[in-house]
Amino acid sequence: MKKILTVEDEVIIRTALKRLLEKNGYEVAEAGSVAEARNQFELDDFDLVISDLRLPGAPGTDLIKLAGETPVLIMTSYASLRSAVDSMKMGAVDYIAKPFDHDEMLEAVERITERFSRDQRITNTQQKITEQLPNMVGHCPAMKKVSAYVRKAAPTDCNILIHGETGTGKELIAKAIHQLSRRAGKNLICVNCAAIPETLIESELFGYEKGAFTGAHADRMGLIEAANYGTLFLDEIGELPLEAQARLLRFLQEGEIRRIGSVESQKVDVRVIAATHRNLKRLSEEGIFRQDLFYRLNVMQVTLPPLRERGKDILELAEAFLQRFAEKMQKKPMHFSPTAIQALTTYHWPGNIRELENVIERAVILSDSDEIDNNALDIELELIPVDRLDDDDYDFSNSDTEIYSNSEEDGLSLEDYFQRFILEHQDQMSETELARKLGVSRKCLWERRQRLGIPRKKTKTGKS
Repeated sequence: MKKILTVEDEVIIRTALKRLLEKNGYEVAEAGSVAEARNQFELDDFDLVISDLRLPGAPGTDLIKLAGETPVLIMTSYASLRSAVDSMKMGAVDYIAKPFDHDEMLEAVERITERFSRDQRITNTQQKITEQLPNMVGHCPAMKKVSAYVRKAAPTDCNILIHGETGTGKELIAKAIHQLSRRAGKNLICVNCAAIPETLIESELFGYEKGAFTGAHADRMGLIEAANYGTLFLDEIGELPLEAQARLLRFLQEGEIRRIGSVESQKVDVRVIAATHRNLKRLSEEGIFRQDLFYRLNVMQVTLPPLRERGKDILELAEAFLQRFAEKMQKKPMHFSPTAIQALTTYHWPGNIRELENVIERAVILSDSDEIDNNALDIELELIPVDRLDDDDYDFSNSDTEIYSNSEEDGLSLEDYFQRFILEHQDQMSETELARKLGVSRKCLWERRQRLGIPRKKTKTGKS
């Protein structure tokens, strides 16, 4: 018998819901608030939590985080699309309006409990632990592919090239590869090739002998030698001067280095991981980067997705940063307001994870309460007010992109919700009305149509 917890402060509704569920074979427990549910029950013991959105003390959406892997169905008598979207952004599996239809409630409960059985939730948790790379946050499909690829490549000694936009976490991936390799107990030397002056890069990498040049008053070990038996991470490898590229190529080919001013070479055992935000293949074709070095480095390539393509990972990362900075600054536990969540998930994050981290740190510093709102985030969304746009601003009538579904294993995603709502109502509503109902700007609606592959249907009025 599947166990359900109902959290509702109105006794009449709570009693009616309990009778309905028990009559249909479910075991039901009750609570009148979030605090009561948290104090009296272990939420992991339930197959489903059904909670009212507006409760005394704390909103029902607070149960989403407390419930962990247990799905949460939100009920709301304020059946506005905005509250539903906000709830699902926070991780609710679905929502249902009050007064609810009995058949609709039973259908939702059956669907959710079948999809999120307790055994399956335990399996999903174990898979997440297995898939998660050290020090990494996020479970979007793109990062799962990165994780699987890294776990296969890390135990080998092959060279790896990490490609991704600035701020996507390339150094964290390099550290994860090192930790998962047989060299984990040895040195990981990180070098930013763009931060070292061109005149010093060779001496920094290869070291020098006393008297090799003016100012060389003693022998100095290079960074490659310091990484012996360990891993060398060369960040921004695309900025390496051509002369240094030639010496690096010889090191990769022969497995040996020679300090500047020395006549003897020495063998080294170093695993090389390189990273760049530039297209090295194109640079090699243009003669800016050595083609032979590119192929030496590009034995295996890991491509990191930009933050804007990581879906729910954005909120997961934001929550992790919020907790870290709140603890660091000795503040009480903090949370995001619904408007802040909407801003976080709407913004395109050109600076990626690094920008998100900076935004959250600034918000924690500026906020005087335990709730982070949109003003504290201070994100320039560049949204266009819906009343300043007409229905002909954007035209997707020539798009031939096929409609696709972005549903994930853990239930209906926010993108699924947008797609379903648009498809169901676009024949009856204008773009302005759709945007208002969705609680977003016309520009945001246009961008979501483009990303989801939903062409706008042009309608003609008054003309044949």
